[in-house]
Amino acid sequence: MKSQTPETKSQTALWRRLVAEFLGTGLLVTVVVGSGIAAQQLSPGDVGLELLENSTATALGLAVLIVMLGPLSGAHFNPIVSAADWFIGRRAGTGLKLRDLAPYVAAQIAGGVLGAILSNVMFSVGTALSIKQRATGGHLVGEVVATAGLIVLVFALARAHRAAAAAPAIGAYIGAAYWFTSSTSFANPAVTIARMFSNTFAGIAPGSVPGFIVAQVIGGVVGVGLVLVLYPHAGRTAGDVVVPHSIDR
Repeated sequence: MKSQTPETKSQTALWRRLVAEFLGTGLLVTVVVGSGIAAQQLSPGDVGLELLENSTATALGLAVLIVMLGPLSGAHFNPIVSAADWFIGRRAGTGLKLRDLAPYVAAQIAGGVLGAILSNVMFSVGTALSIKQRATGGHLVGEVVATAGLIVLVFALARAHRAAAAAPAIGAYIGAAYWFTSSTSFANPAVTIARMFSNTFAGIAPGSVPGFIVAQVIGGVVGVGLVLVLYPHAGRTAGDVVVPHSIDR
C-alpha cells in the first residue's frame, strides 16, 4: 500500500475540511453552552456542582467530536491551534497551509456562534449578549496557562505518534483545566466569541472578550515556544495535529 505523505494529506477537499471545522466547533459550543444551561437549571445556586456538570459534559463531548471529525480536518476547532499548526509546520511543508488558515478560522467562529444560538433555542432561553464579566487579572493568566498547555499537548501527541490517545487526552486536559484555571479554560478565541451570545452560566460579557483573546494569543505563542524547545522537530508531524487526517476526495 502506498504510504501517505504530507502532500496527499493536504489534498482533502478544503470545503469538506471547512464543513468539519464549522460543524465541530459549533457542536463543541453547543456542548459547552447547552450543558452550562442544563447545569444551571438542574442545580440552581450550587456553582461547584454546576461547574462539575459543565466540565464533565465538555470533556466527553470534545473527545467524541475529535473522534468523529478529526479524520477530515484534524479537529482543530480552535483558531490558536490552526495558527500554531501552520507556523510550526510551515518549513517542513506539513500542517495547515497559510492559504487555508483564514477559512479555517472563519468556519470555526461562524460554527461557534451558531452553536451558541442553537443551545439557546433548545433550552428556550433566548439569545442575548452575556452580562457575565470575567476579565480579571487572574482570569487572563489562567487563559495564558490553559492555552499554552493545550498547544504543547496537541503537538506532543502528534510528535509521539499517539493519535489514538488524542481524543481522551485532550478531552481530559480541557476537563481538568476547567478546575485548575481561574478562567475555567476557554483557551479558544472562536469559543470565546461564541459564548458572548448566551446570557447564561456559560456566557462571557463582550467587554471581557478582547482580554481573553489577547491572553489566548499570548498563551499560543508561549505554547509554540515550548513546543520548539521540547520538540525541535515537531514540524515534521504538524500534519497530524490534532489527529492525522487524510480522506479521499
